[in-house]
Amino acid sequence: MPFRRSLIATSLALLAASPTYGQQSENTVRFAYGQSLENPNPYFTTLRLGVILGRNVWDTLVTRDLETGEFAPLLATEWQWIDETTLEMSLREGVSFHDGSSFEAEDVVATLSYVADPDNRIVSQQVASWIESVEQVDEYTVLIHTAGPAPSAMEFLSTQLAIFPAEYFTGPVGESDAPLPVGTGPFQYTEYTPGGDIVLSRFADYFATDAKGAASLDRVVIRTVPDVQTQVAGMLSGELDFLIGLPRDQADQLGTLPSVNVESGETMRIVFLQINTTETGPNAALRDLRVRQALNYAIDKEAISSNLVGEGSTPINAVCFIDQFGCTEEGITAYPYDPERARELLAEAGYADGLTIELAAYRDRNLSEAIINYLGEVGVTVTLNYLQPAALRDGMRAHTTELVQMAWGSYSIYDLSASTPVYYGGQPDDNNMDPDLIAILDQTAQTTDPEIRAGLFQQALARIADQAYAVPMFSLPIYYAGAEGLRYETYPDEILRFWNYGWE
Repeated sequence: MPFRRSLIATSLALLAASPTYGQQSENTVRFAYGQSLENPNPYFTTLRLGVILGRNVWDTLVTRDLETGEFAPLLATEWQWIDETTLEMSLREGVSFHDGSSFEAEDVVATLSYVADPDNRIVSQQVASWIESVEQVDEYTVLIHTAGPAPSAMEFLSTQLAIFPAEYFTGPVGESDAPLPVGTGPFQYTEYTPGGDIVLSRFADYFATDAKGAASLDRVVIRTVPDVQTQVAGMLSGELDFLIGLPRDQADQLGTLPSVNVESGETMRIVFLQINTTETGPNAALRDLRVRQALNYAIDKEAISSNLVGEGSTPINAVCFIDQFGCTEEGITAYPYDPERARELLAEAGYADGLTIELAAYRDRNLSEAIINYLGEVGVTVTLNYLQPAALRDGMRAHTTELVQMAWGSYSIYDLSASTPVYYGGQPDDNNMDPDLIAILDQTAQTTDPEIRAGLFQQALARIADQAYAVPMFSLPIYYAGAEGLRYETYPDEILRFWNYGWE
């Protein structure tokens, strides 16, 4: 990559003439993100940035202790299951929202009732579909009634179900009279412009706990910078202080500079190719099992993982992250790299002279190019349709995509209910709509018995592999770069806990 190397060299010259203290004097971190956040409300985006902001601007009722892995109090101080479908939660007193209103039971009732109603159309309905109703017992006690056994209830309550003021929502799809979203978290929105800057400011009245402390930074400025080379140039010229999701080669180059602290590690995020086999899908060839098997055999995922993605990436045979409950590769059909077998299967399916497929993607173009090259070697011509995340999601849900390059982080939830049913359980992102598979996954939500749930998830993963509904690729590590003097930590769940960040 000669151009990239020259960029680093040019930036080194800039460093010699530019201050390297970032925004220490203003106690601010300027952070670049490669994609535009289409909605500042975490219930109406699937973008990772939305998940990150959801944890910084809002609190959930409970959280997960990073040391023990156990659930810990946050907005709720105590909880107990009264019976199989009723969860009682005692709420924390003395908590304030960013607008100055007090946090009380009515806020929990209003928020959870709103997101559980399908008519309000949150983008990932599965995070709240288990809620039947929410009842206020007194000012600081609620009862959450579930539609049946809810084995993943605490997972969703600790991650995705952010609490808003009772009067915030005025209509469906996040409609509100408030100029900016309101939470109780350690940061509050002070500016949001689609495609432009997002500014978070420290919330001075945050109710800190052992599980989640107050912010030490005064501000976080998030800038939309799609081009990675522009991000790197901004980092090295002192215009940016923090980067996330760097390609391996850029991270390696930055790691040689004393003014930049580069960190990396494996995440929960997995890369896989989702294959549209629906009857209304635009490419009939993908409804042929032999074609789908050929796609699996054609791609050397181990080579891409090792040579292109790098340390922290692990090839996978099942569409899941191995540390999630329910994920297993036991009894799962594997497709080792075998281009000759891929050609044979394509010929058997009537495509000896090749076929054309469209690949839709929204990130990691270098991976897209490698996938396209491997498929081309067995006679599959691939056209790349590079989209914004929201446009890609809409295409998937309309079943107009053919092959989609996914990078799914399961909302940082360590249970397979946040992954497999999303894409194969009859939900909006399902591009196969296999009734047998849907039936298996429905059963995983109807029992709290861990052994039974694990067995059902294994059956589902085995069917996905046998039918080659996807091309499982690998787990995706993430590379971070921070300016000299910036104190930050990384976690497998990819959550940037800005409240723990600070300048030395």
